Amino acid sequence: MSKRGYHHGNLRQALVEAALGLIEEKGPTGFTLSEAAKIAGVTPAAVYRHFEGREALIVDCARQGYAIFADLMEHAWNGGKPSALAAFGATGRAYLAFARKYPGHYMAMFEAGLSPNREPALAPLAARAMGVMEAATAAITAHLPEDRRPPPAMVAAHIWAMSHGVVELYARGEPGARAPFPPADLLESGIGIYLRGLGLIAPDG
Repeated sequence: MSKRGYHHGNLRQALVEAALGLIEEKGPTGFTLSEAAKIAGVTPAAVYRHFEGREALIVDCARQGYAIFADLMEHAWNGGKPSALAAFGATGRAYLAFARKYPGHYMAMFEAGLSPNREPALAPLAARAMGVMEAATAAITAHLPEDRRPPPAMVAAHIWAMSHGVVELYARGEPGARAPFPPADLLESGIGIYLRGLGLIAPDG
């Protein structure tokens, strides 16, 4: 048996990185543990020292993705500066940027059939990212009368769904190949229409 894997500096992370490349190339269900092991330079048996199976490896890819995603969202929100509205728009752009820069993580998170609420490793990180969106929506809706103020969690879910839809339909694959407009413009205009509907920004002049 080759002992190459025993001398690997960080075998667990090497396997995650191998899986991320395979996920980007073949999708979350299109690769095998043996393929990941080969790329990492170890035997398939070595994988089981760190992961119970392929799903556990994908979960770790998603876990790292959610951590990066939550950090990006917090950075974009920036405590609501320079204004809550500007920072809110930045969180939408951060979603698109994450999907473009980290496609393997994105696919592990959202296309592998994982439910963050059922995965202890994912739940707190997914909640942190959603918490940023909820804080942002609470800030921009705070001035509305209470009887007209939508629940922050609902607004956050709507914006998250809109961002996800733009990514899936228009920001994947060759940039702009299927988009009638640049994805960032689509998302910004969609958020603008939504916020105008809530009376949060003035109508176009």
